[in-house]
Amino acid sequence: MARTRTRAHLRTTATVASAAALLAVTGCGAADMTKQASPFAAPADIKTVTLSVQSWVGAQANVAVAQKLLEDELGYRVDLVQTDEVPAWDALSQGRVDAILEDWGHPDQEKLYVEDKKTIVPGGDLGVTGHIGWYVPAYWAEEHPDVTEWKNLDKYADELRTPESGDKGQLMDGSPSYVTNDKALVKNLGLDYKVVFAGSEAAQITQIQQFAKEKKPFLSYWYQPQWLFNEVPMVEVELPEYSDACAAKAPEDIDCAYPTTPLQKYLNADFSKRGGEAAAFLKKFHWSEKDQNKVSEMIASERLAPGEAAERWIEENPATWKKWLDR
Repeated sequence: MARTRTRAHLRTTATVASAAALLAVTGCGAADMTKQASPFAAPADIKTVTLSVQSWVGAQANVAVAQKLLEDELGYRVDLVQTDEVPAWDALSQGRVDAILEDWGHPDQEKLYVEDKKTIVPGGDLGVTGHIGWYVPAYWAEEHPDVTEWKNLDKYADELRTPESGDKGQLMDGSPSYVTNDKALVKNLGLDYKVVFAGSEAAQITQIQQFAKEKKPFLSYWYQPQWLFNEVPMVEVELPEYSDACAAKAPEDIDCAYPTTPLQKYLNADFSKRGGEAAAFLKKFHWSEKDQNKVSEMIASERLAPGEAAERWIEENPATWKKWLDR
């Protein structure tokens, strides 16, 4: 994103390789991985496609549905590679994965791989609009309406102290692997808060659910679309208005809200040309926030395996996915 979110662990019987084992990068666009070979060696007579799976549950929902349809309707073997956001771009450029189905905006990688190296091509809109922000629970905002204005946050810092945040209020983030502006925002807005990482999207969800159960206040980095809003209503804190000029600043100087981002798909350039039915299908893959949240909730809340959640959605929504198969 460039948001960075961890969203419940993917449970799948397909091949999942860790980012650590597959990728060796030192930072944003630092490693040129375009020369690497694919980790999968399929027999020549088997059609295969390899999809990147990011850690948040919305991304897992995309992949679960795409995988099920690619396998059942088009006869492909689908391999999955779990990667963090930036390493996913490196893997896509080198051909270790064929597609990323949900990207929240990575300008540095777009310039390097789409514009300069031309090893990655846009795959079209996912159909979902993403937004990151700081959120407080609705029950707390109803009692303290002014907490939804960032200038008033310090007034409530004492109520948001935790053992992890010490003498400051806690701003809860998810995974340290997420690309966020939160530390810069806290510093540049002069707020009496400390960013504390829950460790993953799943851990962050568990903490939010626990806070809500006890009706305790919290301030959290969070994002839409996300099924948890159905269970724990939250209200966004109004940060300084986003602008392109603000976004163009050095990361450590950011002092405005996150943008609203139409989420994008990206394909390996060679796969886009030679990927046949799979590439055509992935370019047409386009669904709504409601659809994604439905599958995400089945995975994260109902504890269904991703494939089972995908199968249930597919059974109920043929009018949506059959258009993706049109030749």
